[in-house]
Amino acid sequence: MASEQPIVRVENVHKYFTRGSERVDVLNGLSLEVRPCETLGLMGPSGSGKTTLLNLIAGLDRPSSGEVWVGSDRISTMNESQLARWRTTAIGFIFQFYHLLPVLSAYENVELPLLLLPMSAAQRRQQVTTALELVGLENRMSHRPGQLSGGQQQRVGIARAIVTDPLLIVADEPTGDLDAKSADEILNLMEELRSGLQKTIILVTHDPRAAQRTDRVLMLDKGRLVDGASSLTRH
Repeated sequence: MASEQPIVRVENVHKYFTRGSERVDVLNGLSLEVRPCETLGLMGPSGSGKTTLLNLIAGLDRPSSGEVWVGSDRISTMNESQLARWRTTAIGFIFQFYHLLPVLSAYENVELPLLLLPMSAAQRRQQVTTALELVGLENRMSHRPGQLSGGQQQRVGIARAIVTDPLLIVADEPTGDLDAKSADEILNLMEELRSGLQKTIILVTHDPRAAQRTDRVLMLDKGRLVDGASSLTRH
């Protein structure tokens, strides 16, 4: 709805790094809004600023100038400890290479974010079990990552991302390490998160198939949104 407040607002954000005496500009006055329950795709060549933008929205980094809002929180002014606490409940992360701990079971990997929260063991068990059921891995809870396929490992990663019931899910190339069949299954699952759980998802991808499954795609080039930005209509 037009009256809905955006769940993400990025306002005139600049991000630069210094390399010796040289300043390297990564984002240049970028502004965007993301609506509740939207799946937004970010595309562009390597070095265009996609992952930097995703990290700013996820509270993994802070802008050199400008503001980033997620929900009612202005995260661009938070300090490191505030951001760490905020990320624990507000953001679910999905990575290209899963980032699972190989010595832990699927259950234990999904449980990790909850160990930072004031919850009983019974409450954690309920949320972990629910998350693994949602991704179809209730019969693989005791398996370690090495005993799972790539697609199954990514499902564990998605269960870990949703186990805290976050406000926003950010995904960095979530299908980049998967074969076509597994990638399609992961995209179906992410669609279920959006439609069934009403999750807002921001997705960085080079994969045209993944981009076609989003509500909208924004193109970045040299730290700016470019004229090639397009809207894709969900069918």
